Amino acid sequence: MRFASLGSGSEGNGLVVECGGTRVLIDCGFGVRDTTARLGRLGLLPSSLTAILVTHEHTDHVGGVPAFAGRHGIPVWATFGTLAAVSARFEGMTHVYGFDSHDRFAIDALEITPVPVPHDAREPVQYVIGDGARRLGVLTDIGVSTEHVEASLSGCDALVLECNHDLDMLEAGDYPYPLKKRIAGRLGHLHNEAAAEILARIDTTRLTHIVAAHLSQQNNTPELARAALASTLGCPGDWVGIADQGTGFDWRDI
Repeated sequence: MRFASLGSGSEGNGLVVECGGTRVLIDCGFGVRDTTARLGRLGLLPSSLTAILVTHEHTDHVGGVPAFAGRHGIPVWATFGTLAAVSARFEGMTHVYGFDSHDRFAIDALEITPVPVPHDAREPVQYVIGDGARRLGVLTDIGVSTEHVEASLSGCDALVLECNHDLDMLEAGDYPYPLKKRIAGRLGHLHNEAAAEILARIDTTRLTHIVAAHLSQQNNTPELARAALASTLGCPGDWVGIADQGTGFDWRDI
């Protein structure tokens, strides 16, 4: 099993997970041409994708899904709540499937475990994806952690973990106060130390990859995110990967 990012941040998100001939794209917040180009950097064609999994209805995650999936005939999976929130965008598309946020299911060689999260969306989830032997945990767009989230991520072989902002940078920045309150709130996004605290509470003994994701370009830096996670894991800072907005990150084998 391996995984790679098309890009991660408020301008668009996409993460590819592959096992054998099965490839799922988690979210697609980019336009059709941009998504095709980003896939091309990973050596993939749109026709090679088995499915698209959606985490929630915010534009940087679902904005490119209808056009891209419709153009290339790719099945789409999302929670019933997410589909209800964006139903008009998928009107006329036949291969769109809903699921309950607690229902585990399989897409060919991959087992998909949705993980409900606190976020300001209709029925948001993140995912743990496995092949029967290894598991990748993906956790972005979450305001605060929960026991269920931590139990789901515990023992994963790889993690893509939100480090959205540095609290001091957010507070001192020029965002309007309501936006600052939303970002730092219980239904917003994780700051660096909150992400590190999740790592401290879960079993990381199998962890071979950790990637900080969804970094704010205004309110965080890769150096701060790396330092927070590395301090908890007791590893060198350069062992912590970064999913950036422009290029994401290249393939990582689990």
